[in-house]
Amino acid sequence: MEPDFSPLAEFLGDEFDGYLISADGSDSNQLYLSGFDAPDPYVTLYTPEGIHLLVSTLEFGRAKKESRADTVSRLSDYDYRDKHAEHGAVVGKAKTVAAFLADYGVGSLAVPADFPLGTADALREEGVTVEAEADDVLTNIRAVKSDEEVEHIHAAQDANEAAMRAAEGLIRAADVAEDGTLTYEGDPLTSERVREEIEVTLLRHGCALDETIVACGADAADPHDRGSGPLHADEAVIIDIFPRDKETKYNGDMTRTFVKGEPSPEIREWFDLTEEAFEAALDAVEPGATGKDVHDAVCDVYEAAGESTLRADPSAETGFIHSTGHGVGLDVHELPSLSPSGEELRPGHVITIEPGLYDPEIGGVRIEDLVVVTEDGYENLTEYPVELVVE
Repeated sequence: MEPDFSPLAEFLGDEFDGYLISADGSDSNQLYLSGFDAPDPYVTLYTPEGIHLLVSTLEFGRAKKESRADTVSRLSDYDYRDKHAEHGAVVGKAKTVAAFLADYGVGSLAVPADFPLGTADALREEGVTVEAEADDVLTNIRAVKSDEEVEHIHAAQDANEAAMRAAEGLIRAADVAEDGTLTYEGDPLTSERVREEIEVTLLRHGCALDETIVACGADAADPHDRGSGPLHADEAVIIDIFPRDKETKYNGDMTRTFVKGEPSPEIREWFDLTEEAFEAALDAVEPGATGKDVHDAVCDVYEAAGESTLRADPSAETGFIHSTGHGVGLDVHELPSLSPSGEELRPGHVITIEPGLYDPEIGGVRIEDLVVVTEDGYENLTEYPVELVVE
């Protein structure tokens, strides 16, 4: 099923002839608009009449087979090499793109806010009107997922659950040394060793990730501390995994908190409270609710229990010190936001629900699932159990 780009056509209106992206396939808007992934920059032109690609000869054949473009042209069709030799890389590329645009009657362009400035200026020198848009049109289109996209995200989340099982399995199988350090097969069980198990498992399931969080004790009190060194009994270990499927490029995201041994009374209380906040957030998810509504549901639970939140105290350094969640798709962080500025939720939005509490004197606790907003509520794409103690 092809994406609905009609909102992009409406955005262009009578003001612009087309929308242009110049980036490689790691740019999610480029990947989404073109349906093509390449390691080197290429040009995608959208007009209300069609999508047109300008690629190197190296990528020409593959782009014709794999992209969703109506036409695919080569740089060599516009004598790019000669223009590059005569005018240099930036001006040569701009002259080539200007000739490409002329073939489709395009004299005015909207471009992403991060469009290369040098290219924009050089295109203007060629008589093309170029204006950066600030409405995040494609990002908003991408936020509403098709059934096929939800399936891709669900598959990534299934792989994520396999990786979480592998990580929990290491902690479960660990022994406890006299000093409280966890050991596995005679060696200290470290954050690094658990991350290795996660990464290997994800590779076997067709996924990869650049980083993941395995943070124990005081490390877990910083929501984005990746964690390092030996894990310890009786301390909370936050494991946050956000893999990307290597074929579809869609992401998953999940967090669990584990304790090997006996959690402190504070960690146990925090875990139970966070699970209550987590359920309150899920209860608030439905079409027409806003990301702010869901975030407020979490803050209500924490504040009623006397915990700090950024809503109550914007300078808080402990307690609930981040938003409740975010959209997930081709990027692991995208629209919509579940925060004080969170927008209206719509069917097809795939979002995380991830309340947590943090204090270096205690540690940290976080629970995170991935859900899709439906016509009458939500569907949880995560089946992994929520349990604190690992026996």
